[in-house]
Amino acid sequence: MTKPGGSLPRPRGAWWREGAITATAFALCLLGGTVRVDDTLSAPPVAAYLIAVLSCAVLPLRHRAPPAALAATTAVGVLVQPLDLLLNPLVMAPAVITAYSYALVARTERRAAGAVSLSSAVLLAASVSQSGNFSWQDASRVGVVATFPLVAGVLGRSVRNRRAYLAAVEERARRAEESREHEARRRVAEERVRIARELHDLVAHQITLANAQATVAAHLFDTRPEQTRRSLRELVETTGHALDELRATVGLLRQSGDASGDAEPAPGLSRLPALLESFRRAGLEVSVRQEGTARPLPPAVDLTAYRIVQEALTNVTKHAGAGSARVCLGWNRDHVTVTVTDDGGDARTAPVASALSERPPGYGLIGMRERAAAVGGHLFADRRPEGGFLVSAQLPLPRARDTARRTGGAAPAEKTGEKTGEKEEKRMADGATGGGRNGGGADGDVP
Repeated sequence: MTKPGGSLPRPRGAWWREGAITATAFALCLLGGTVRVDDTLSAPPVAAYLIAVLSCAVLPLRHRAPPAALAATTAVGVLVQPLDLLLNPLVMAPAVITAYSYALVARTERRAAGAVSLSSAVLLAASVSQSGNFSWQDASRVGVVATFPLVAGVLGRSVRNRRAYLAAVEERARRAEESREHEARRRVAEERVRIARELHDLVAHQITLANAQATVAAHLFDTRPEQTRRSLRELVETTGHALDELRATVGLLRQSGDASGDAEPAPGLSRLPALLESFRRAGLEVSVRQEGTARPLPPAVDLTAYRIVQEALTNVTKHAGAGSARVCLGWNRDHVTVTVTDDGGDARTAPVASALSERPPGYGLIGMRERAAAVGGHLFADRRPEGGFLVSAQLPLPRARDTARRTGGAAPAEKTGEKTGEKEEKRMADGATGGGRNGGGADGDVP
């Protein structure tokens, strides 16, 4: 508990220490009072007891009022010679103690130096003015008397600086420990979000497709048994893929160190045809269009673009009655734009859409925005005036020269990517089937 003056309460052991210091100073004062001018010793006179009592009585107050204690002990020192006592360092022991205490607590070094120097000057002046026959022995004694408070002041200031240094070191260590703990908590939180996002992106779209396929099978069970059987076969295949991806993801999370075997590369736009085929099997017509010249993407941007397309199409399948969706990849000099739109509803898919959209919205849009922001891009998602939903992400690209230098084979890769995109677009446009799927207006979130 802190006192009103701002000082901490002194521990119990400090009172025993204060008593020992006061008793020692009292004994030194009496011993100094026994010294005579001719360097002989005698019993301490009454004046010695008076000086010892007056100077030592203020010692316990030096922590609360250091300037007053220093002034009081200095004033008592001035009375030593008028009381027919020899002014020597032993008699001035209380003044030395108060000089040390004041230098220890003074706010600035200038104040400490000024107060201690003034005390030494007063003692020096009092000794010299009252000495009639002043010898070299007297000069050395008076010099020691005047020097002792200065030495005590320097020692007190050094101890203060040392304590301040140790306190600063401890404070830096404490702040460093707190910052490490805060950084550790922040990293744990970021890792939890990353794991949740990865699980969401890896598994949620497969579960959504499986749910849609099961709903279609149940809806067509009595009227179209052949289509029902096809939907059930696709459901088995979809759930198998979901289990494989979930097993692989959980296996990576359970590893305590680096994987001993080769991990599967992160998906990118090169796996876009297989992704779109999975949505086609679920009954969603998807067309692909590319604008500009495709070129290799950094791994993080490539993964982000793939996940945004995956999540946007999953939302189309889950939340609305759309029968078709369009994916557009726009390549510019410094960014690539990924756009996914849907047609806003289809009567053929109304039962499926109503069944799937009853679930509460999840974190799909949040995850897409987080992914886009993580690579320095941004994402826009909103309803279209003509109906349907629009998801558009703009992701930054390195300069073409830097990309070619890193990959070493950018030109062939670009040509291959263009051919693949053209084949995929043609295949999607010519062979799209409308088996009845729901689309992506709503909030665009998946559970």
